[in-house]
Amino acid sequence: MTLDEIKATLDSFSAAKVAFVAKVVESLSHPPHTEIRSPGTWLTAQPDWIEYFGLAMSLHHAATTVPLGLTSFETVFRNACEHVGWSVDPPTSATRRFVVLTVQNGADLRQLSLKSTAAKSLSTSVVHISKLTEAAWIQDARTSKGRRDQTLALFREYQSAVSEIIMLRAFRGAPDEMPTQCQLVEIPATIFDSIQTEPLATFSSDAPVIQCHTEGQTVARVAIDRSDAKITVRGIRLSACTTHAEWTRHS
Repeated sequence: MTLDEIKATLDSFSAAKVAFVAKVVESLSHPPHTEIRSPGTWLTAQPDWIEYFGLAMSLHHAATTVPLGLTSFETVFRNACEHVGWSVDPPTSATRRFVVLTVQNGADLRQLSLKSTAAKSLSTSVVHISKLTEAAWIQDARTSKGRRDQTLALFREYQSAVSEIIMLRAFRGAPDEMPTQCQLVEIPATIFDSIQTEPLATFSSDAPVIQCHTEGQTVARVAIDRSDAKITVRGIRLSACTTHAEWTRHS
């Protein structure tokens, strides 16, 4: 719609509609402050993507103090990609395990797993993924060899499907408060490379914790959670990730 068309439409709105639009306009007039943490990445090199994403978060918080959950995050991320002309697969169309969203920008294809968190007391130096994926076999694997073989097979499949994990982290003072800051972090699937060379002894426990190494440094710990049959990733070093941008709400 053109500006004149918008004005003409507003003239036909009821008082309730005008009040609603006024709230939206007020929100968009005071978007969160954007800080580009990593200039020139595939996301931050697109100013329109970053602006659209920030405005969408601002609009979301005009209506609620609840942070963007996974479904809302996926929708906003997808819309921002479409806004800058990138091709994305339709919602719920993904047939590959682990992948939430496929983004195509020319020859650049990314298979993304999207995560969001607003956990209490988020760390400023490490990232935690409470559930990377489910794995029903965990509760049935009774031997070290069985656990190792299943774990290595799972991560080969995961890394062949997922290129990056994109996480939206919402920082807030209390569970009922609006986030004061949101951070968009990219975790490369390559942090799991060293799992393939782990010795059999690593899997002797019923619930092994596997150290992930990059250039001799531990960058994450993968935990095989037998009680919930899931894979958890703990202590992912933020320095091993890409923090694309942060949005800080005006006080």
